[in-house]
Amino acid sequence: MRTELLERAAGLARRGEPFVLAVVVRRRPASSAQAGDMALITAAGEFEGWLGGSCTQPTVVREARQALADGKPRLVVLTPEPAAEQRPGVAVFPMTCHSGGSVEIYLEPILPAPRLLVFGVSPTARALAKLGKAMGYAVTAADPAAEPALFPEAERVFTDLAHPELAAPPGLPGPPRFAVVATMGEGDEEAIRAALALAPAYLGVVASSRRFAQIRQSLAAQGVSGEALDAIHSPAGIAIGAHTPEEIALSVLAEIVAQQRAEAPAREAEEREEPAPTETTEVTEAIDPVCGMSVTIAGARHTAEHAGRTYYFCCGGCRQRFLTAPASFLAKGSAPRVSTGGPGGTA
Repeated sequence: MRTELLERAAGLARRGEPFVLAVVVRRRPASSAQAGDMALITAAGEFEGWLGGSCTQPTVVREARQALADGKPRLVVLTPEPAAEQRPGVAVFPMTCHSGGSVEIYLEPILPAPRLLVFGVSPTARALAKLGKAMGYAVTAADPAAEPALFPEAERVFTDLAHPELAAPPGLPGPPRFAVVATMGEGDEEAIRAALALAPAYLGVVASSRRFAQIRQSLAAQGVSGEALDAIHSPAGIAIGAHTPEEIALSVLAEIVAQQRAEAPAREAEEREEPAPTETTEVTEAIDPVCGMSVTIAGARHTAEHAGRTYYFCCGGCRQRFLTAPASFLAKGSAPRVSTGGPGGTA
């Protein structure tokens, strides 16, 4: 199974599809998991592999999807005694499997590389492709005169600036895109319009202030909005006194990194905020009345009806225990969690 999982993981990585690789790093009897057991969880929540009893799966899938959302690995512990396992950097959850053992699982999110779109065949464009590849970007080159020999580091090379596959491979989620126009006087406006159509997270134009002022005036006359033009970084790059193509490429990529790092704390703060529920909030999770775990309502496999109400369970074992004596568990309460994102939101 391990070989099959690794082959599946390699295939997903080649196609640029995000997933989480989960590995058991520690277990205590009588957990059925063993150190080294593995599973793969996709962005859609598909689970393949073995990490112990099925009661661990809902928690692992939920935490894996959170890891994909924030891009951070995490260590998850499922144990019958959560209070005893609390320690910094570890997410602890109750173990509900009848075995009563404990298991520690490391979750590693594998995210597609950010894409660097380079327009032009100038020496600066080629230096951007080379340095971008070294920094871990998936490089795409685009120019009517582009050819693979000019961009050996690029994954894809396009001569058609309007090619439908320019933004991302077909059928795949789009990773962050950063575009740089380094046409240096050869088709500048056409390249900028093509880059704007891709709505990149960053668009820089390698040009002097005087030259870009002319380009801006021309694009405005062609109907490009002032808001779109204001978002363009030109002259692209941070001020390091760059002169050579390699130095210019360094300054541009440094500006892209600086923008990414500046945006990250704001995104994390936004994710931590919990807006007040509104009248349009939607119930998306419920509490398992037996073990207290959160259960995603959509697609829940284990449910039971009692006194005109539906209850949701993390596994078949909890459902069976509930059906044996519902009243004893309902005394604990099982209020649903509600989303805070409005219609169609998620908890």
